[in-house]
Amino acid sequence: MTDSYLARYDRMADRAAAQVIGQYSTSFSLATQVLDADTKRDIRNLYAVVRIADEIVDGTAAEANECPETLLDLYEEQVLHAPMHRFHTDPVLHAWANTHRRCGINDDHVRAFFASMRRDITQSDYSEEDLGDYIYGSAEVIGLMCLDVFLHGHDPTDDDRRTMEEGARALGSAFQKVNFLRDLGEDRDGLGRAYLGTELDDAVKRTLTSGINRELDRARTAIPLLPPAAARGVAAAEALFRDLNERIAATPAHEVAATRISVPNHRKLLLTARAIRKVRTQ
Repeated sequence: MTDSYLARYDRMADRAAAQVIGQYSTSFSLATQVLDADTKRDIRNLYAVVRIADEIVDGTAAEANECPETLLDLYEEQVLHAPMHRFHTDPVLHAWANTHRRCGINDDHVRAFFASMRRDITQSDYSEEDLGDYIYGSAEVIGLMCLDVFLHGHDPTDDDRRTMEEGARALGSAFQKVNFLRDLGEDRDGLGRAYLGTELDDAVKRTLTSGINRELDRARTAIPLLPPAAARGVAAAEALFRDLNERIAATPAHEVAATRISVPNHRKLLLTARAIRKVRTQ
């Protein structure tokens, strides 16, 4: 039987959204490869809509001589409104809307995300409290939305869900702090942002990387509670960011600020394979 027009359009929209993660993140793209097909699709759809919001505030809109504030307000409205309709001319919004409805994404988490993105336009320096609020909206709620995707079709106990939510928030926070350190020079010199203060010394870096490891440890304890395919993907992502954090910890602070540290592709493949094997033996 020939597919309906809408089913064919759905698949096209999913493929369009998948291109976004492939373009912008080799680490997350690699981690999604071990997910089952439905979960992979929905994580990629979520990533795409989040990535576009990042592009609005991270210089792409300004380079195009567009107003980031206006674009972000409009995009937030579109993202929140999209699930109410079954067809969209924008493939990424179409794919996102399907994922939102399927997985029950919490709109409060979406609003918190856009609130942090708005801070990127209006705020350059962060107090400890401001930074906590920013990390919650920019990263922890992404972990919670991913958890909505992972648990679609599953019914964990309340205790297990709380443990997984704590793990999702810890993992999101750790990923964001690693990104702060990795992108320190670009954020400071290219975007005028000082998430971690104006200067990074070895003592501050040691405190940050140690705290990141503790958050990764907390997240790791929740991984066995996830559905098997999701556990493999999260374990792979955790392993990749743990390795990156260890590389940053071993690098002098002045070099961290001057260069973008990364994990070589062959190392990413090895870490991913090891993480998957470890999950399978648990």
